[in-house]
Amino acid sequence: MRLLIVEDENDLRNIVKKRLVKEHYSVDACGDGLEAMDHIDMTSYDGIILDIMLPGKDGYEILRELRRREDDTPVLLLTAKDSIEDRVKGLDLGADDYLIKPFAFEELLARIRVMMRRKPQFTSNQLKIADLILDRDTRKVTRAGNEIDLSAKEFMVLECLMRNKNIVMTRLQIEQNAWNFDFEGGSNVIDVYIRYLRKKIDAQYEQKLIHTVRGVGYVMRENE
Repeated sequence: MRLLIVEDENDLRNIVKKRLVKEHYSVDACGDGLEAMDHIDMTSYDGIILDIMLPGKDGYEILRELRRREDDTPVLLLTAKDSIEDRVKGLDLGADDYLIKPFAFEELLARIRVMMRRKPQFTSNQLKIADLILDRDTRKVTRAGNEIDLSAKEFMVLECLMRNKNIVMTRLQIEQNAWNFDFEGGSNVIDVYIRYLRKKIDAQYEQKLIHTVRGVGYVMRENE
């Protein structure tokens, strides 16, 4: 799951990014409203954590532009203003939620989870294909009741494929979901992770769930 943090307080932005990465999110971060729009124009995000007071273009302007484009990416506003008027303005512009600074990181995580569930593809905490189950909250993956140990990146790649069940995903699409802009990998990095996942997910089972679409990418489905 890929998130964008837009926050001009360097320490807060860096701490939140670091902790979200530990929670297995793929995270991009910036501190300027104009730079944020560049990120949004280039990448599809699952959610945006957006400060209101920003240089270049404030959070309200960014939110207004997103909704004008009919972009329904979930947005969580961060605000140091504890006035009802400011909160109402953000919600009226199309924000999904808001959080008043300072805040506890655990509350931010909870609000991100709730915000994500409002999107159709995130209505459940669990993703399931055949007897394979991925639980977003516990970060556990099981197949036929057997727990599978995955690295953070393996988990992200698997989540991307399961969330797009029956949809062929190109290597670039998978990469964009599982890595941020700082990533400098080789052209075959997705193939390597798919190989790791196949060993852990499919190797000992008759029914294969990860399929290659030659010349395009990969897809997860129950039947070949």
